[in-house]
Formats: sequence, C-alpha cells, structure tokens
Amino acid sequence: MLLTIDVGNTNIVLGLYEGRGDSAKLRHDWRMRTDAQITADELALTMRGLLGEYAGKVTGISALSTVPAVLRELRVLLGRYYADVPKVVVEPGVRTGVPLLVDNPKEVGADRLANTLAAHHLHPTACVVVDFGTSTNIDAISAKGEFLGGAFAPGIEISVDALADKAAALRKVELVPPRSVIGKSTVECLQSGIVYGFAGQVDGLVKRIVAELTGGADVPVAVLATGGLAPLVLSESDTITEHVPDLTLLGLRLVYERHIRG
Repeated sequence: MLLTIDVGNTNIVLGLYEGRGDSAKLRHDWRMRTDAQITADELALTMRGLLGEYAGKVTGISALSTVPAVLRELRVLLGRYYADVPKVVVEPGVRTGVPLLVDNPKEVGADRLANTLAAHHLHPTACVVVDFGTSTNIDAISAKGEFLGGAFAPGIEISVDALADKAAALRKVELVPPRSVIGKSTVECLQSGIVYGFAGQVDGLVKRIVAELTGGADVPVAVLATGGLAPLVLSESDTITEHVPDLTLLGLRLVYERHIRG
C-alpha cells in the first residue's frame, strides 16, 4: 500500500492507497496538527499510531512538506524507519511532469505541483485550483497541464485569528454560515463577513483568472476546491465546480507512480 504524506503549515494529512494506476483507491486518510518542532521519532510514533494495523503494510511512500523544519525531520524519519521502502519526496529537482511557466520555478511549493498534476489528471481542460489552507491559494493550469501561476490570499483561520487579536471587542467564532448576510449580533456579523466575504473574494479572483486563461473565449474551465476549510465556502461560491478533498494526496500518488515506476 502507498502511504502519502502532505505536511502543510496547519495540518499533516496522511492517505493510504491500495492498488496502482486507474484502479488505485484511497482506502484511509488521517489528519493531525502540524508542529514545526516535532522530531522524526515523535512524527513516526504518531503516524504509526494512526496507521494502526496498516503500519506494517506500507510498500511505498510519497511525501511533501511546505514546512522546512518538518521536511528535515521527515527525511530523517523516512531514512530511519522506512529505509527499505521505495519513496519519493516532492521538492525542486524531482520529476513530476509538470511544466512550470513562471519566473522562478524553484519558488513553486510542492503542494501546488501535486495539485496541478492531480487536477490535470482529473480534467483535460484548463483548470483553476482553490486550496483553502493556512493561505488561500488559487492556481491556474493550462489545458496542457502547465502550471501558469496564481494568487495568494490570507487564509480563513489566520484572518479570524488576526481580527480577534487586533480588535478588542471581537472574538473568535464558530466558522458556520449565519442566519442571514445581515448579521443581527456580533457573532453573526463576524460569521457573515468570514463566510460570504471569503466566498466573494474567491469568486472575484477565479473570474479574473478564468478570463485570462480563456482570453474571453467560451471554453470549459474546471474550478476545483480542496483544503481543510473548503466545505465552509463551497455552498456560497458561484465559481467552484467540484470539491476534491484528496487532491494533494492524489497528486502525491501520481508523482510516485511517475518517479518510482515510470
């Protein structure tokens, strides 16, 4: 079974795939909090606890980390606990098959590469990927699978934290849609601004990106949402066409198959 490891700034997501190619299935997935100070041994212990009975059935590993400190410990973990297991860590220099049409390809995060590969695998058209994580990343992908660049915006949770920290009369609230856009209480006003505000931000950016992608032509563009906070905005967005929660894990599987078996 292939273990995929996606280390983000907020969470670490593990996925376990069975089979290969078109017959591969994501059998299980787990989510844990990212700790930039975690050691390789602590990470291994937590992972094995989550994997449980599947810990000894891992036959391959594909991983990425957008947190440099955890990436270092991840490499130690893979060498110490999975020395005999075929593995790939997605980083600059690793063959992914994704052309990077940007000014500095080394700046492109491994998660954005994995998402690009997965999106093009799912759709032969041009694509836009909206990744709701610590930051909200909106990336453009050509119909040929080329990574064209994108836009970053502050993520939902860090925006809420910043607002609660800087405004004395405001506080953190449950991230759910309020009864109406016009909030009737401080809590509902905050929820309205968060939910509908971020939906409007995403829709505005996506529409501009799609216009540049298509040059105004009437061609199909798939808009995929992923990331832990995507469900909060999905029902309020006018532009998102599909929710793919395991998009990054799928990309990691595809990189592994190209790099190890290709």
